[in-house]
Amino acid sequence: MLAKRIIPCLDIKDGKVVKGVQFMGLQEVGDPVALAKFYGENGADELVFYDITASMENRGLFLDLLRQVASTLFIPLTVGGGIQRLQDFQRVLEAGADKVSVNSGALKDPALIREAAERYGNQCVVLSVDVGRVGDSFHVFTKGGQVDTGRVALPWIIEGVGLGAGEVVVNTIDTDGCQTGYQIDFLKQVCCAVNVPVIASGGAGSVEDFVRLFQEIPPMSGALAASVFHKGLVRIEQVKDALAGQGILVRRKEKR
Repeated sequence: MLAKRIIPCLDIKDGKVVKGVQFMGLQEVGDPVALAKFYGENGADELVFYDITASMENRGLFLDLLRQVASTLFIPLTVGGGIQRLQDFQRVLEAGADKVSVNSGALKDPALIREAAERYGNQCVVLSVDVGRVGDSFHVFTKGGQVDTGRVALPWIIEGVGLGAGEVVVNTIDTDGCQTGYQIDFLKQVCCAVNVPVIASGGAGSVEDFVRLFQEIPPMSGALAASVFHKGLVRIEQVKDALAGQGILVRRKEKR
């Protein structure tokens, strides 16, 4: 059995880490380089770096900032934002990313997933999906969670994995930043539907939320969180201690 991954997320806007609630009301919370170094030294299994306005502003990702963040890390780094073409993969990987996250670029051109997987390997391609409840189903959203594409989320996730995505990050808008727990019901559906690692994102507010996620969805590969870590409400070490106490396998630093 693989160890569960605990993954802080840096949402970047104008060169700073920001966080809001349900993708709205963004507030600055810190310096990305300093936060990356802190998480890398304090138990994070991986780190995610999202340039959250790159696609909306139709520009490339902040590569200089990415290089600075990558230089501080000895853990895997997933990077997303403004990934529209195969050349964007190349630039981001050369700047220090280990994996590249695609969202709106893949929705515009699903073949991008297949082309990237063929060139760089499935393990390098992460399909990030922003999902929100619409009636009795979950739809895919774009433009920072503001635009409903009309696409039902689960079939799109299945399609993306079929095209070659080696990992899926499910960002649930309804729970994002609310600190009320992960969207268990939909995440269960995703884990049952695909055979690649799935990362839950959106809703963590306590140690118990992480424990519940992995207890109720044993196949879940990892948990991504932002607010709860940035605000110091929970430490990664606390999460891992609690998970290990429940018999859930995690990577832990040796205590001296």
